[in-house]
Amino acid sequence: MTPTYSYSRIALTVTLGALLSSNAWAIFSDDEARKAILEMRKSVQASQAAIQASQAAILDLQNQIEKLRTENTQLRGQIETLQKQMDDLTKHQKTYYQDLDNRITRFEPQTVEVEGLTGIVQPGERASYEEALNAFQSNQLKKADSDLTTFIRKYPSSPYLPLALFWSGNTKYALKDYNGSINQLQTLITRFPGHQRVPAAMLTIGNANLESGKKAVAKKVLSELIAKYPDSEAAKEAKPIVANIK
Repeated sequence: MTPTYSYSRIALTVTLGALLSSNAWAIFSDDEARKAILEMRKSVQASQAAIQASQAAILDLQNQIEKLRTENTQLRGQIETLQKQMDDLTKHQKTYYQDLDNRITRFEPQTVEVEGLTGIVQPGERASYEEALNAFQSNQLKKADSDLTTFIRKYPSSPYLPLALFWSGNTKYALKDYNGSINQLQTLITRFPGHQRVPAAMLTIGNANLESGKKAVAKKVLSELIAKYPDSEAAKEAKPIVANIK
């Protein structure tokens, strides 16, 4: 408001100066001069009013702009909140459907590959095998022996069968059931001659025969192992055993 007041005074001063000059007195009478001054005052007042109106309009516009900025900020915040909610919902749905798919899978037969052997696994089959294997690894040998025997009988076509036979033979060996160990491992070799566990199975068969006092048989099995699978870890272990058999 201060600048407006200064401009009005300047305008009024200039006008009065002009009117009070010698030339002004030569043109206007007292009445005419007073009228001119009054007209000038009205003009200045009108200018002041116009300036005030403009300032008010500018202030109102600034308020509207600030209001729009505030609303824009609020809308941006709402959009970000909605986006986060959408992302959370999408993540939740993905997790839900994955969990649902996993649950359905547990109740449906699945085709899997186990150490090179492909076959159909029935619901609960893998869990049964893993439970038996965990028992063996935890040194619960009697439980492992029972669980593996049950598995072999229940799932004769399982892709886990070679492993079940292998661990069953090793479990029986640990329990000093040497004949049972030899039978299980020989079944593995006969039914799955190309399986990667065959060299290790032959090593256990050789040791089982050796523990049973059948040194000749043990030496024959281990020598065959060394000849057929010379680069295997089982063959490396068999060499000193064969060398010590008298």
